[in-house]
Amino acid sequence: MTTSPKDLRADGEWWRSAVIYQVYIRSFADGDGDGLGDIEGIRSRLPYLQDLGVDAIWINPWYPSPMADAGYDVSDYRGVEPRFGTLADAAALIAEAHEHGIRVLLDIVPNHTSDQHPWFQAAIAAGPGSPERERYIFRPGRGDDGAQPPNDWRSMFGGSAWSRVGAAGEWYLHLFAPGQPDVDWEHPEVRAEFTETLRFWFDRGVDGFRIDVANSLIKAPGLPDAGDLPLSFGPDRGEYAQHPHWDRDEVHEVYRSWRAVADSYAAPRVFVAEAWVTHPYRLALYVRRDELHTAFNFEYLMSPWTAGALRSTITETLAEHAVVGAPPTWVLSNHDVARHVSRYAREQTGQLTHTLDELVGKPADLQLGLRRARAAALLTLALPGGAYVYQGEELGLSEVEDLPEDTLQDPTWERSDHTQRGRDGCRVPIPWSGDEPPFGFSPDGAAGPPWLPQPADWKALTVEAQSDDPDSMLSLYRRALEIRREHPALGDGTMTWLDLPDGALGFAREPGFACVVNLSASDAVRVPAEADVLLASAPLTAGGDIPVDTAVWLRT
Repeated sequence: MTTSPKDLRADGEWWRSAVIYQVYIRSFADGDGDGLGDIEGIRSRLPYLQDLGVDAIWINPWYPSPMADAGYDVSDYRGVEPRFGTLADAAALIAEAHEHGIRVLLDIVPNHTSDQHPWFQAAIAAGPGSPERERYIFRPGRGDDGAQPPNDWRSMFGGSAWSRVGAAGEWYLHLFAPGQPDVDWEHPEVRAEFTETLRFWFDRGVDGFRIDVANSLIKAPGLPDAGDLPLSFGPDRGEYAQHPHWDRDEVHEVYRSWRAVADSYAAPRVFVAEAWVTHPYRLALYVRRDELHTAFNFEYLMSPWTAGALRSTITETLAEHAVVGAPPTWVLSNHDVARHVSRYAREQTGQLTHTLDELVGKPADLQLGLRRARAAALLTLALPGGAYVYQGEELGLSEVEDLPEDTLQDPTWERSDHTQRGRDGCRVPIPWSGDEPPFGFSPDGAAGPPWLPQPADWKALTVEAQSDDPDSMLSLYRRALEIRREHPALGDGTMTWLDLPDGALGFAREPGFACVVNLSASDAVRVPAEADVLLASAPLTAGGDIPVDTAVWLRT
């Protein structure tokens, strides 16, 4: 099945219903044989993405970087990392993607730069009290000799969020790695610089941006201690508490200015926020009509595979987004979380989980995880709004939990003194073809192996192995996306919950569509009368009922 390119200008508010494919550039496809994915690799796989049926791609950072955090430490926001290609390659990819009917979103990293960025190098050279240091967050230390960090903030990668310049100098803030110093968003030059960066890429045809840690830009005046407030900020169902550096209300002023830039183009550009917040109503604030267009729903991603938890988060998400007139954006996995096949392979305890370290040591049934992941795909793609697909989830890839320690590259591994394995397990290069690594990721005669080793048993999961198998995960995704494009009930809109037995959930969408999922009902769930099955994640029972861990799409 091959789809025809779409007229990108005719889609209006396309983002309200879009299915966007996340390309983790290092691990998608290697065009030059150095073991690292690149722009040429993406260009070579555009026909695959078109055939899959996605509306757009989001590409993780491709900017020049010393790679202290896999490209999220940017030294030049208006260039391309030579290991990935050139600006000319980027222009060619954008044009070719559009010819295939695929829009292109880039990743922007506004909370911090690389410590190799010219601004930070100038700040270090200029010294305390200089205008150059005002673009970052430098402070004297505490104590008589300034030997203690300015406050108690912790890095997301472990250890203090402060590093000292020399043995007796000021300290600078880095909420992530020391090579990622935070910029000061109260400084007008910082705001102007990022506005110009948006325009630089929009003028080159980029259709939008994913905003890295969009909730972190503004810090509380005086930088007070965090005290007992959580290091990691995310869905916890607790009451909202003002945090000194997460999800502060002042950040919305930044995004109102960014929305004005996006709307100034004849074909308005779009944004999706990576905003970890405590509650759906806090997420909805980011997608008010004069701010960002969409925001990832991490509470949905983290929810256990239980009917009650999923129904609760879906209901609240829809309600809070409706208040501001925005579409929800559903996601199951990405480059920062353990793949959902592996999360669903464990006992579903009711806790919110998303990291490998939360899974280690817990018994896993990967076949069960795969069955649940197939059902979750149909549930996700049937919900109102848009959705993101993380590369490899359409192949049913699980987390690689046993990477050799000497191959781990995530800064969390070193910053945690080798106690947390980090995110490398979801970033292993995806398999395309063949019976042994690199599984078509790199061209024949490549100079070296992929940057992270691939499991030998992935030979059964390659695109080549799954393409002609009607029962494969890849075929399920292709058919689901085809139906989603064609059926008028799917994409943006509304839904109505169905009355189903405990352990099952389902909803109707007009005109003439229903999705029913049996997550744990003790008896197989009956297909509603006078409904025809459009697609099922697994075979139905001999009597035509829906067994456990199975989802069906119905024509009603």
